[in-house]
Amino acid sequence: MEPRPTTDSPTGSAAARTTIQLISYGPSDFQEREIDDITQLPSYLKQPDLVHWLNVDRVDDVAMIQRIGALFGLHPLALEDVHHVYQRSKVEEYDGYLFLVVRMAATEEDSLVTEQLSMFLRQNCVITFQEGRPGDCLGAVRDRIRRANPQTRRSGADFLMYLLLDASIDSYYSPLEQLGERLDVLEEIAEAPRARGMIGELHAIRRNLLTLRRAIWPLRDAITGLLRSDHAILQAETRFHLRDCQDHTVQLIDLSETFRELCSDLRELQYANINQRTNDVMRVLTIISTIFMPLSFIASVYGMNFNTDASPWSMPELGWPYGYITVLGLMATISVVMMITFWRWGWIGRQSDLK
Repeated sequence: MEPRPTTDSPTGSAAARTTIQLISYGPSDFQEREIDDITQLPSYLKQPDLVHWLNVDRVDDVAMIQRIGALFGLHPLALEDVHHVYQRSKVEEYDGYLFLVVRMAATEEDSLVTEQLSMFLRQNCVITFQEGRPGDCLGAVRDRIRRANPQTRRSGADFLMYLLLDASIDSYYSPLEQLGERLDVLEEIAEAPRARGMIGELHAIRRNLLTLRRAIWPLRDAITGLLRSDHAILQAETRFHLRDCQDHTVQLIDLSETFRELCSDLRELQYANINQRTNDVMRVLTIISTIFMPLSFIASVYGMNFNTDASPWSMPELGWPYGYITVLGLMATISVVMMITFWRWGWIGRQSDLK
């Protein structure tokens, strides 16, 4: 990602591209607004009985990230990880808040890519930073809050963190299912007698599965760290729901490993089919060459044209009335005998053990 210019304005020169959304909700209250000026945030966050979700879409404006970090007292090293969007999924504990990095699945030109989602969990607030790719997988969480889901509205910010984490994990199911369906199709194609042209697509699928694996394995470790954390900001009910996230990550890992093995098996099958076709072609060419070897020998012998008048041993067959027909019959007989012999040995026409 190329760096973009920044200024000292509240939202920097990327104001036209950077979106800051604030959702505040409680059991009987809901507010949703776009933030144009970061200095307005303190006035909106004064209600301690509400849960606040501040989402920043695009992280290439360093000045804006630092302003938000100073407003909430976030550690500079954590803010640096927010800006550098190639982090592994992880959980870090700070005094008064938790910092999480997870990766969401996205599709770009038929390739599986991941987008970093950085989350700060405070007592009654969740701050999220997204890379800024078109669309995200968090729409279901927004709809759940807007529809006044009782469990969501009554729960705290840690439950909101769980919902965001769960949505990020669920984003992998759709592309993984598509890869699985494509592998099923390729498996049927691979069983066809003349299947070909699959190697490139199998490499692409394997690359996507490797991308998913690199994202899911650290995420499982991060969730395990959350479950083992004794941070006071995590409630017991939220820890119970986090077990479901852990189960989903394990399921995704199992599916991805199964698909990777299937992909490897299909590649080996394709290579075996290519080798088999090559062997079949070489066998046919060898048989043809073998049949024509004695015929070529006979033709070369009678191509010497020794003068029969010079000696009675100088190819007397040249003077036979039926010499030409006899030689052709000999060639045909040799060819038929060799074809029958090759067929009985199973070299042509049927499959059997070679003798």
